Amino acid sequence: MNRFNQVTPRKGTRSVKWDLVKQMYQDEEVLPMWVADMDFQTPQAVVDTLKERVDHGIFGYTWPDEEVKGQIKNWLQKRHQWDIEAPWITYSPGVIPSLHMIIQSLTDIADHVLIQTPVYPPFYSVVRSHGRHIVKNPLQYENGTYTIDFEDFEKKIKDHNVQAFILCNPHNPVGRVWTDEELTKMKDICVKHDVLIISDEIHADLIYKDYKHIPIASLSEDAKTQTVTCLSPTKTFNLAGLQASYVVTADANKRKRLDKQFQNQGMMMLNTIGLHAMETAYQEGEEWLEELLQTLETNRDYVENRFHEETDQIKVIRAEGTYLLWLDCRGLGMSHEELKTFMKEQAKVGLNDGASFGEEGEGFMRINIAAPSSIVEDGVSRIIQAVRSL
Repeated sequence: MNRFNQVTPRKGTRSVKWDLVKQMYQDEEVLPMWVADMDFQTPQAVVDTLKERVDHGIFGYTWPDEEVKGQIKNWLQKRHQWDIEAPWITYSPGVIPSLHMIIQSLTDIADHVLIQTPVYPPFYSVVRSHGRHIVKNPLQYENGTYTIDFEDFEKKIKDHNVQAFILCNPHNPVGRVWTDEELTKMKDICVKHDVLIISDEIHADLIYKDYKHIPIASLSEDAKTQTVTCLSPTKTFNLAGLQASYVVTADANKRKRLDKQFQNQGMMMLNTIGLHAMETAYQEGEEWLEELLQTLETNRDYVENRFHEETDQIKVIRAEGTYLLWLDCRGLGMSHEELKTFMKEQAKVGLNDGASFGEEGEGFMRINIAAPSSIVEDGVSRIIQAVRSL
């Protein structure tokens, strides 16, 4: 049996995705396809490593030695042709904590920070919670895909004296994998106006065929010094609960300020289990990842085809990366509140509310397809049947 078609029950494991269904949707019959973790078991090599470490029985302070950084370096070079140096790596419990640390250490109160909406909701909170101001460069949705308005991008930077730009690549939720040309244009504008690039690349390994992830910091020397990149194996290998992440900062001055902020918060080492999981996943997880990508591509195409063939009221924006699909539900003719109620009460599928990604997401919903085919098919069928019943 294909290991990615095996259903592993998650209820009762304190799973945010499955055990908070009633709290989130007030109905235990809702099928959760929202929060961005996968319903797949992590690579067996990772499980075996963790069992061996647990059997040792002592979990004292753990030092992330150079071997772990070596595995990170090897992975980035092999998968993304990006050569980094070990001292550039700063460990973190997660990308969201990293974004908080970066904003606090590399920008000042009242600075303006640019984001491209609709976008991952924490981008808003990591800016606002530290007294900075959000400037939006809305993505342009035309002919079923999203593009960047570069004229608006540069105008907003000049008009608001923007100090930092948070890039999402691959983009969550619209699924774009930005091209070399697009990344170069953004980089050139940021370098021209001395705008710090904060690049969230947590989905970097989850790229569909015919597309390629390019770390923006790898484009050139000026990109390298202008950029701070947030990465993690947690999305790639379904390790989110182990809280293992890192930041890559080539510029020594930026890295010194960032490291000090992490030190001030007592967040300069990873937990024992997360550290071992990261090392093993990067060292032995590539074959598993290739199988995963095939499964995700099958699921993506299935969802697209079902909606295309059976209803013209919901359109699927074709994802180039991530396991998250962005659904254009405006053809249902509902207000956004009506849409949320419809998905929860009629379809009984738990999706991410499009408006949580910004006002540009109203009329859209996000669905997580990183699940065995039986779960994906059930979720899609529930939505289509509910649409037909209207």
